[in-house]
Amino acid sequence: MLEIGRYETEKRLRGTVALVVGIAALSLVFLAFFPSLESADVDIDAMLAAYPPAIQEAFGIATLSTVEGFLAVEIYQFVWLLLLGLYFAYSAAGLIAGDVERDRMDLTLSLPVSRSRVLVEKFLSLSVPILALNAVVAAAVYVGVLAIGQSIDPLDLAMVHLLSVPYLLACGAIGLVLSVLVDRADVAKRIAIALVFVLFLVESIAASTEELEWIGYASPTRYYDPTAILVEGSYDLAGAAVLLAATVALVLLARFRFSRADIGA
Repeated sequence: MLEIGRYETEKRLRGTVALVVGIAALSLVFLAFFPSLESADVDIDAMLAAYPPAIQEAFGIATLSTVEGFLAVEIYQFVWLLLLGLYFAYSAAGLIAGDVERDRMDLTLSLPVSRSRVLVEKFLSLSVPILALNAVVAAAVYVGVLAIGQSIDPLDLAMVHLLSVPYLLACGAIGLVLSVLVDRADVAKRIAIALVFVLFLVESIAASTEELEWIGYASPTRYYDPTAILVEGSYDLAGAAVLLAATVALVLLARFRFSRADIGA
């Protein structure tokens, strides 16, 4: 069981290690700047208040005067919410389309495996880098915060990582649907990046415009708010459930499409 998923995981193992180490190192670099920011004779929060509402919403800007607010803006709103969301959508968009384009899918399907199993196991292989990132970076951030003489609620830190898993899976599921709709991997990946980025912008604008607020419910970013978790200690468990439900629905949609696709076409 799970031979396909294991193969996909092993194939991306080097990339996963590089990604985890890179993000952990970047997080520590950001943290190293906080003491100088904290000691600066400038009212940073007053300056941030002058930013347009859409910018404040896009990057979850609440405060930079505390380590929690700093982490929320510099790491979780930018790196986790935007960059990793784009990354996993991009990666998932190549899972099926890449094999179809290179004529490897015919060989895979000639084995005694169903299309559903191929698709689901390929998608599940994304859970390995997602879990590894959250485990390693959470530990690195906690140690880094202590190293600069600050403190952070370990439960809030754990929850900001735990609740990011449904969000990143949902972004991956968006890419997976595109992977079965578009045969060319590069095209599917570009569309996935553009779509997730547009959804990020739409939610940012909608959240700062009362008349358009309803549009933001279509974006995964509406249901995962790192700033609320770290700064306010507020956990949106219902939002996580929505993201998991959306992930399942998108995977089922991809499965339906893939089961009826003519691979040789």
